[in-house]
Amino acid sequence: MSTQPSPESTVLRTARLRLRPMLREDLDFVHAILADPEAMRHYPKCLSREEAAAWIERHQERYRQDGCGLWIAERSDGTPVGMIGLMLQEIDGIREPEVGYLVHRDHWRNGYAKEAALAVRDMAMDLRGHGHVISLIRPSNLPSQAVARSIGMSQWKTTRFKGLEHLVFRIRRTDRKSSVEVR
Repeated sequence: MSTQPSPESTVLRTARLRLRPMLREDLDFVHAILADPEAMRHYPKCLSREEAAAWIERHQERYRQDGCGLWIAERSDGTPVGMIGLMLQEIDGIREPEVGYLVHRDHWRNGYAKEAALAVRDMAMDLRGHGHVISLIRPSNLPSQAVARSIGMSQWKTTRFKGLEHLVFRIRRTDRKSSVEVR
């Protein structure tokens, strides 16, 4: 019996996107993002194909342990556009719910990160009961900061995460306006 979620599994839907669990079969797409020097400019390094496969396995483990992780975001025609989801991250000794997003460069500036991040934000608060969500963003990553602000987040603090300085953006449930239907 397979422990992998079925490709038909849908975690969330937005007006243009479906978020579903990441599968081994997504390796080519995942590697295309994680090996792209421009997409990974704010990360310590680009990842090899083997490291991208391990990335998928880590997210599948997150699904089993936490019930969440980065998911594949795809258009209605099945074209994947990125990896967007909810991860539980240890920040300054506290497990925090993080809205994360990595969009393939071919799909930048189409509003996909904002659209899916809004759905993840609302799911985290409305269905999972989190009082707030965060996003960890490198100080040089202005586009990701813009996405965080566009979903109502503001800079809360700075921290060291995996040895690197990060800005921690946050929005509390009481400060947001729900804007995406969660199905």
